[in-house]
Formats: sequence, structure tokens, C-alpha cells
Amino acid sequence: MADDADVIVIGAGLAGLVAATEIADAGKRVIVLDQEGEQSIGGQAFWSFGGLFLVDSPEQRRLGIKDSIDLALQDWMGTAGFDRDEDHWPRKWAEAYVAFAAGEKRDWLRAMGHRIFPVVGWAERGGYDAMGHGNSVPRFHVTWGTGPGIVEPFERRAREAARSGLLVFKFRHRVDALSVSNGTVDGVSGAILEPSSVERGKSSSRNVVGDFTLRAQAVIVASGGIGGNHDLVRQNWPRRLGEPPKFMISGVPEHVDGRMIGITEAAGGRLINRDRMWHYVEGIQNWNPIWPRHGIRILPGPSSMWFDASGKRLPAPLFPGSDTLGQLHYIMGTGYDYSWFILTQSIIKKEFALSGSEQNPDLTGKSWRMTIKRATNKGAPAPVEAFKQHGADFIVRDNLADLVAAMNKLAGNDLLQPDAIKAQIEARDREITNPYVKDAQVMNLHNARRYIGDRLIRTAKPHRILDPEHGPLIAVKLNILTRKTLGGLETNLDSQVLRPDGTAFDGLFAAGEVAGFGGGGVHGYNAVARKVSIGHGTSCIFVRRPTVSASVHAPAPRSSRRAHPPPVEPQAPRSGPAPSRRSSAWRRGNDRARPER
Repeated sequence: MADDADVIVIGAGLAGLVAATEIADAGKRVIVLDQEGEQSIGGQAFWSFGGLFLVDSPEQRRLGIKDSIDLALQDWMGTAGFDRDEDHWPRKWAEAYVAFAAGEKRDWLRAMGHRIFPVVGWAERGGYDAMGHGNSVPRFHVTWGTGPGIVEPFERRAREAARSGLLVFKFRHRVDALSVSNGTVDGVSGAILEPSSVERGKSSSRNVVGDFTLRAQAVIVASGGIGGNHDLVRQNWPRRLGEPPKFMISGVPEHVDGRMIGITEAAGGRLINRDRMWHYVEGIQNWNPIWPRHGIRILPGPSSMWFDASGKRLPAPLFPGSDTLGQLHYIMGTGYDYSWFILTQSIIKKEFALSGSEQNPDLTGKSWRMTIKRATNKGAPAPVEAFKQHGADFIVRDNLADLVAAMNKLAGNDLLQPDAIKAQIEARDREITNPYVKDAQVMNLHNARRYIGDRLIRTAKPHRILDPEHGPLIAVKLNILTRKTLGGLETNLDSQVLRPDGTAFDGLFAAGEVAGFGGGGVHGYNAVARKVSIGHGTSCIFVRRPTVSASVHAPAPRSSRRAHPPPVEPQAPRSGPAPSRRSSAWRRGNDRARPER
């Protein structure tokens, strides 16, 4: 039986589009399958802020940020905390990815028309020692155009390939099984779902109207993680983070259901680090939801005071924007699944950003006028003001007593004691009068304002929380928001899915979040590259180029989209330090010997 294509890609999200376009550019025939309709092309990446992890970029240098591959790798490894036998390939992926982020990544994207907002953000700031969690410097590069802006180059390339006949989209095709013959994956089968015209992100029908079987030399699973499936999240919840939350909201659409992870595992692929995941603690219920349980993450600046459900201030260094999973561990340890911000109008105006392309119309629409207005407006950005007015988790009052009373009413208990809250805020306020203090959060605030990017658009001028000139007072109830799957299908540096015995599963590859963004968990326990650094993680783009045999190789950045390097012969396994930032040795498709477990 003749193959229907050289390669089948499961998933039309960002990881799938990257893989498919690289394959088509190499002259191979590729079919892209997705259970959603064509209107959802780009997957969850479309909804993202479009943040990119880059190292020693021109944007950083213009702002006086001194970064290096050594510092970035130190931060990545300190954050990841690799400590398991199965972290062999995740560690290798981390080394290679940081080299990519410090090397060709920016130029490769730029050649496709991608552009970056000039102010670099500072995600996951840590607060421990130099070898601990967090980014030592700002590395969060926002795509000009946010999520749609990062999807667009690859969607455009995919549609060009479709017009040439090298790529075929098959939407509403749900894969239910992988075909394995003589130990090699050679196709897929599944159900054809009824056509759906629902708005992007909304739940679509699962009514079956037919079935299909397709054959190919290779199959790439690029189906995303489990963040939209709360049952799977709870099933795999790491006990080190306490009991799973009773109440969670979703940072990704419902179609991010994790089905293909189980299907691939059942076919013989190895799933590792399934207990590693990433959920935000600054989630707010969307007053205008698109998908079920739709939540938005607040991207906070450093000034808001953070209290647990009982009214106790979170300890250092668990400040806004510092250590997401450290905060999650602390909050779940209180016996409650929520916490509180208390802040002022001056703080919300300058420091609150909302994750998501639809919450940032200025950046998403590439409007400099709107962006400048956002920075100079007397009020908070319009989407933030809308949440302040309509959001179920927002409380606005002119005095602290009324604020605390309303907070207790919203929580449905009397845990918060007004006098205790007042005492903690007043103590912090006394510290604000000097540039030298003992309050660690205020120290962190002063440190942030030494960075020009934070001073200009992300950090409010230090002031007393109870100063009426900066009012009104605002409280925000913060919920647990599901987001990234940090574990996944184990893959080598050729993106081949591995079997439980460590050997490559012939014909089967994985890319993006389904592979833990590479290797089965490139982030380890924590993500230093918060947000999407191309596709809700950092390595969806990190797929290798197809050879004649249709295998998938590591990203091969190039000076232009149409330029293709000549085929290279496989190299012998090698050892030694990670390649330098300008080296291309890491992307030659070398087969690396896997050490015995």
C-alpha cells in the first residue's frame, strides 16, 4: 500500500506548524491533522502573550542588560533542578535550547518577518542564591503581535506549502490510535468529527461522522499538554505541592486535553516526569469567557502586597513575579486554594498586565499609538479596568475596613482580621520612606526600578499602600490557573520518541508540550522561561529538519526561509561541553549514545 504522505503531523498548533513547514520546505509531503476546525489553527499559542526566551539579544543590550549563555544556562539548570535518571535527555535539550536561544533563534524568526517589542520583560525573578530558581536578568521578549504574531509566520508558510501541494490540512480529524508494524509507527487511525463553525477557543462538538486511516513513513505527535483537562491534572498532581486544588480555572482551551499522550504511551512510547507541571497562582476568572472555566493570569509587577487566605503575608522571596511553583506550594500548604493581592490604583495602572493576546489589543494589533497611550494613560489599560469593573475576583473600596469586609464576603468566611491586615500594611508603609530598608519585598521593588524597562512601564513609583492620593484600594482574589505540562514523551535530540528500554521508537517523533517541550521535560521541575517562548513553553520550535528518511532533526536556523542546507552525514557520538552560542554543531543531527540507566 502506498503511503498517503511522507510524514503525518498530529496537531495544528504551533509545534505542529513548525514541524510541518520545515518538512514541506525540504520537499516532503506532509499531512497535518487536528481535531478542531480550521479556525483554531495555531492552537493555544494563538492566545498567548507571545513571549520568547532569548539570550544576549540586541533588545537586551540596548537596555543595558548584560546576559550570556553561561548565565542563562546557570539560571536554567538552577531552576530546573534536574535530579532523576530520566532527566538525561531533558538536560541535553536544555543545553541545546539555551544555545539556540543565545544563537540563531532570533535571526531565524526575524527572517520570517517576526518582530519583538523593544522593552524586555523580567519573568520568574527568583530571589534565592545565584544558583537557585529564576532569571538573573530580564529575558522575556514579547512578540510584536503577541500570540497571533508568532503563529502568523508559520501559518503563512503552511498555507504556501498547501497551495504547492506539499502540505494537506485535515481538520476535524481526531486520532484515536497509532499504527505500528514490525516495531515501526507507519500511520494513524481515528474519527472524523462533524464540521464545526464555533468561535476559536470555544468547545466544539465531538460527534463522529466517519473514520479514517492514513499511512506515512513517520508520525510526529504535536498535540499539546493536559492543561484543559482538570481530571488529568488532578490525576497527575505532584504530592510535593500538596493536595490538588478543589477549585481551578483554565488558562488553555478545553481541546488541550492530553488525549494523544495516553494514546502514544499505549502504543509503546515512554512517558516521563508526568508529575511535573506548571500552574499559575495569580489566576482570575474571565468575566467574558471564551472556553469553559476560562481564566486569565495577572502578570504582576513587584509592588502588590500578597496575603494568604488567612491574612498572613507571603514570606520572602515569594513576591509577585518571583517563584510561581514556590508560591503554589506555599498556598496549597495553607489548606486553601486561593490567596489575595492588596494594592492601589497607582499600582494596578502601571504594574498589571494580563496574559493573553485578546487582553492586549495594543500589542496584538501592533498599534504604537495604543501602546503609548497605555503607558501614559491616567487609568489602567482598558482590559484591566474592565476586569476591575466586571471581574468576580476584584474588590474596590476607599478604605481598608470596607475592603477587608468585602474580601471576607467574597471568600465566604471570616478568616481575614482587619487589624492584622492593617498592621502588616502599615509596617510595610513605614519602610517605603527610605531607599534602604529591611523589608525584602521593598528591597526587591527598589532593585526592579534600577532596570529601565521596569521603571518605565512595569514598576510603580514606591508609595504607601494606605496613601489616599494613590487610591482607591483594590483587592484581587487569586485562583489556581492551569497552564503547562512540564513532563511528556521522552525524546532524544532528534525528537524521536523513546521506548521504555531507552531505544528509539522507529517512525515516531514528538514536538512541543506533548514532549515536555523537548526530551520529556526540558524545564525540569520549574520553568525559567515563563509563558510561551514560542508556543506556551520554550521549545515547540525546537524540531529537527527532515532528512530523506523523513526523520525530524533539531532546529536548523537559516538566513532565509527559502534557503536549505545540504544533507549532512550522521556524525559519531560525541561527548564534551555544550556547544557555544555561535556553534552549529548542536544542530547537525548527531546521534548521541544513550548511557545505560
